[in-house]
This record gives sequence, structure tokens and C-alpha cells, in this order.
Amino acid sequence: MTSRTSVEKLPIPSDPGEVEQFMKDRVGLGESFDLGIRKIKILKKDVHIYSVNGLCDTNFIIQIIKELVELNDNENSKSDLFELIQNRLLHQSVQPVKFMDELVDQLLSGLIVIVMEGENEAFAVDVRSYPGRQPDEPVTEKVVRGSRDGFVENIILNTGLTRLRIRDERLRFEILKVGERSKTDIAIGYVKDVANTDLIQIIREELEAIDVDGLTMADKAVEEYLVKQGYNPYPLVRYTERADVAATHLLEGHVLIYVSTSPSVIITPTTYFHHLQHAEEYRQSPAVGTFIRWCRFLGVFGSLFLLPLWLLFVLEPSLLPEELKFIGPNEKSHIPIILQIFLSELGLMFLRLAAIHTPTPLATAMGLIAAVLIGQIAIDVGVFVPEVILYVAVSAMGTFSTPSYELGIANTLVKLFLLILVSIFKVPGLVIGVTIYLLFLVNMRSFNSPYFWPFLPFSPRACLEILFRKSAPGSKIRPSIVQPKKRQKQTSSS
Repeated sequence: MTSRTSVEKLPIPSDPGEVEQFMKDRVGLGESFDLGIRKIKILKKDVHIYSVNGLCDTNFIIQIIKELVELNDNENSKSDLFELIQNRLLHQSVQPVKFMDELVDQLLSGLIVIVMEGENEAFAVDVRSYPGRQPDEPVTEKVVRGSRDGFVENIILNTGLTRLRIRDERLRFEILKVGERSKTDIAIGYVKDVANTDLIQIIREELEAIDVDGLTMADKAVEEYLVKQGYNPYPLVRYTERADVAATHLLEGHVLIYVSTSPSVIITPTTYFHHLQHAEEYRQSPAVGTFIRWCRFLGVFGSLFLLPLWLLFVLEPSLLPEELKFIGPNEKSHIPIILQIFLSELGLMFLRLAAIHTPTPLATAMGLIAAVLIGQIAIDVGVFVPEVILYVAVSAMGTFSTPSYELGIANTLVKLFLLILVSIFKVPGLVIGVTIYLLFLVNMRSFNSPYFWPFLPFSPRACLEILFRKSAPGSKIRPSIVQPKKRQKQTSSS
């Protein structure tokens, strides 16, 4: 930190040679192949242009150098070099730089820096052309109908996709750099007359307080600094890669966090039910959207409670009425049912990990091998009874129907916790486990917002909006959970 502080207080020397020596000693000029310097003479004075290969658009640099060199043919040698160069930089983003730390930061961010003899200021010109892909549909948030442009790793493109949908002069993107070495760009997005000022200030202060070498894991590292959830498996922020979803939350009063190099945007604050929303519900009619939402709720409920309930009925057959006596294993096995369930869940986790790490052309073949060969043979040799495979598979389908990957994994951990309690204590175990689970959710808070809202604390209007997908004209009230400055989405005249 000492060396960094000395750099911060160092003004730009008027001798370009001193700047060059500093760049060689401290930044790696001459050692790193991607750091470049172009030296030219303008009106008999030295001018040095610094750039980083791979982050700059070469065509812009060539055009700027051409314009500067032409000054030798058209201007008097006694003219003010600083003003001449400032007027000849044919670019919309040019800013003076006065200190060396700022010069280095701008250079390593992809801007070119122009240093002039006899001047204690330099120019930073934004000619960035970051490597990356073009916007395409997010893999994890596909819809049948709707936009196909999703966020990418370029923060400039991401904010641009948001502005494409919200052309409001009150939309704000505050940008800051985090990480002593990585200097990661982070933007805070909000609508000024809607978002809660206290929430914006809290997020701003938390981001500025991050003291770390780098944020190479981008948004996930930022999340862990913001919410400090420890070993709590439940997500306290929501991620989205869809620009339309991000814009919708901005208009509701949420504050978004854009992190450079990440295609996901962080939405704050969020509740449990924010993680159960999906854009497909809003791309269909309200009736169809409501039906899809109920199916999703049913799937999430099944992923949590189907296996513990079935295990309870297996252990306590007397709880079943005569009409449901068929529920339970019809075949005997030497392996206890609870162990079969845990082995099946472990196998599913192996399958999930294998699907992530397997090249796409081979993933289908790998799934067939795991499902048909391993599963069927395990049943034939008596390792599993067929009912275990059935109920584990249905529970897994409920997990995969959960829109949020993070919430699906957290629900899986809760399911395993309930299974252990049921296997030990039977009915009391299920009751105690569900009670602990609900109390855990009720006591959680995300940026001081109740995690299980709108059911606890209870909000009748918000509960109805959770259960039923309203039409766009009928949705005029912003959710109170974000404490917006304006509750009404539309004025009475509209």
C-alpha cells in the first residue's frame, strides 16, 4: 500500500522521458509485449502515445496519430501544443489526466494516453475495443417468444442494452473501480426518482469498502462482499443475464450491479419468490403465465418435500389410508431405503457435474449412458428398488424446474436435511425439520428486506401478485419491499 500511495501523489512530469522511465520501472514497459509506446515529434516537441494491444482499436490510434503529425505542416512552432492537440483529437471521449496513478489506471483499462513535452497534463482517449462475444440468448433463461439479446462480458454493452429499453433521463449508472490489482469496473444502475436512496448509498459504501487484490470471479466475489452470507446456502441476491428482466427490475425500484467481465447482473434486494420468477411467464397471456407459475411452484414443492414424505410413508405405513397402500417399495433390498436415496442423489449430482464438464456434443450420450445403463443395471442387480429411482427422478425434475440455479441447489441441501431427520425421528423429525426451515427463511434478510415477504410479513396485494400473473395494464403498484420513492408505476392520466 505504501508504494501505491506514493504513486497517487505523483504528478505527471513535464519530461516525457521521465514518464517513459516510470512506465519501464513500474508498469512493465519493455517487458510486457502488449504494452506499447509510439514516439513522435510535433512542433519540435516530444509526444509519447501509450497503449495496450488487445484492448484498443488500432484504426482509431492510426487516425489520431495521422491527425497529430499533420500539425507539423499546418501550425506554427510557437503555438500552444496542449490546446492544438486537444482540438485535433477527433474523438468524443477525451479527458485530461494530472496524476500518474490515474494515467496508469486509464492505460490499463484500455484507453490510450498521450504525454506531451513541457506539459504536466496528459490526455486519455477512449478507443477501447474489448475482446468478447456479441449479445445472444442466455442459456439459463431461455424463452419461447421474446428478445434473444442477453448480457455479455462487456460492461459497456450491458449498460447499452439496458438503456435501449429504458430511455429515461433519470436512469443512472455510477461506475467505480474495485480491486487493488484487477481494478474491476463496477456500475451501480438505478432510476433516480424511483430507487431508494438509502439502499443506493449502502451499496455504494459497501463496494467502496472492498479491499482485495482482484475480483477475478467477478459478480460472485462482489456478492460475497455485499451480503456476507457465510455458509447460508440460500441466494440473497438474484442474477439475470436478460436485459429485459434487468430493465423490469429497475423500473420496479431495484438497484442493479453490473460487474465487468461478467454476463450476469446482480439484482438487489430480492426475496425467496424473486428467485421463482421467469421471463416466460410474462411472454404468455396472464392465464397461461399463471398456470406456468403454479406448475413451477408445484415442482419446487416436490423438490423439497416429495422424498421426505415418501420416506416417512415407507417407514410408517400406518399413516397411509387403505387406498394409497401401493405407495412404498414393492420389492425388498439389502440396502436401507435412506441409503438408496442418498446414493441416488449423489449420482444425480455426479450427473450434473459431468454435464457441466462434458463437451456439448458428448453430453447427450453421457446422459443416456448414466440414465439407461447405470440406472437400469443398478435396479436389476438389486442396488436400488424402482420406486426410489422414480421419486428421486421426480424430485430432481422439480429442482431443474427452479429458475434460479442457486435456489435449486439450496433446496437440495434442505431436502437432504429433512431426509436425515425423517429417517431418525420419523413424524416428529419432519415436523421439526419443516419448522426449522420456515423459521430460517423468515429470519433471513437481504439488504434489510424480509426474505419471505410477502407472506411474512403478510401483504395481501403482493401475495396475490405472487400467485397470479397480472396483466401489464393492471400492474400499477411497485413492490413495497424495495421501498420505492414512487409507488405508482403509471400516473392516473395514463
